[in-house]
Amino acid sequence: MAAPGKVNLILRVLDRRPDSYHNVWSVMQAFDLSDTVIAETDGGEGIRMTCEGADLPTDSTNLAYRAAERALARLGRRQGIRLVVRKRLPVSAGVGGGSSDAAATIRALATLLETGWSRDDMAAIGGEVGSDVPFFFYGPMALVEGRGERVAPLQLEGERWLVLVNPGIAIPTAWAYGKLAAARTNRAQPPERLPRFAPNPVTGEPPVVKWPDLLPLVGNDFAPVMEAEYPVLGEIRLLLGARGAEAALLSGSGSTVFGLFADERSARVAAEGLDRRPGWRVWVTRTQGRSPGTALG
Repeated sequence: MAAPGKVNLILRVLDRRPDSYHNVWSVMQAFDLSDTVIAETDGGEGIRMTCEGADLPTDSTNLAYRAAERALARLGRRQGIRLVVRKRLPVSAGVGGGSSDAAATIRALATLLETGWSRDDMAAIGGEVGSDVPFFFYGPMALVEGRGERVAPLQLEGERWLVLVNPGIAIPTAWAYGKLAAARTNRAQPPERLPRFAPNPVTGEPPVVKWPDLLPLVGNDFAPVMEAEYPVLGEIRLLLGARGAEAALLSGSGSTVFGLFADERSARVAAEGLDRRPGWRVWVTRTQGRSPGTALG
């Protein structure tokens, strides 16, 4: 089961909630580069998990493991499950790898165990696991609100190619939210000033979003704070802009920075021409497509 990554084309962090989370307003877009999740039954009880390609825990501190626990609990089963996660996405990097692995785990178990769950059923389980998990049941593009539990699909007209650059820094999400809260002196932007995406009034189909309309709105509330903490993030953003990106931005709370390009050729030329440093990893992938992204180093 493919577990694609995502970028936040727009990420606004709003007020703090009574449950200590923050409300967000975000336009998320999945891309082709993905992890792979495999779920199989075995003869025992409980969950046995292995992770290939990254040194990650294989217990309930892993979102994919936790997703399997919640799915089995929802079914009231003690079914033995073997779970394999093959990582390609960077970890603690703002591209939703752990959340996507969790969503793919729920999907895989729904198929394996013939649960008959709807998309909404699976998203509800995912919401118990992590804030970004529900998005992956409604993508590839969606407007995400609340703490992540309110997801409204969007229709993106056309595609863009992405150059993803990760400098090898792991940024814990909770720490990033704390830094953002400490840095703020004004209230978050009120919801009424945020862009509006209205469904088709006749058919009720999801809103159509066009790149020329979206590109001027691209932004991330975490970006100035994280760039102050890690100047290399700002350097990467400027490098991507100098290489012709239509927009370049931090994804999530970081540490992956992405550049948007109109076509594959310009994206690959930009990626190949980056003045990289030791520890940097670079990928070229696309927002919509059939084949997985390719790692360049």
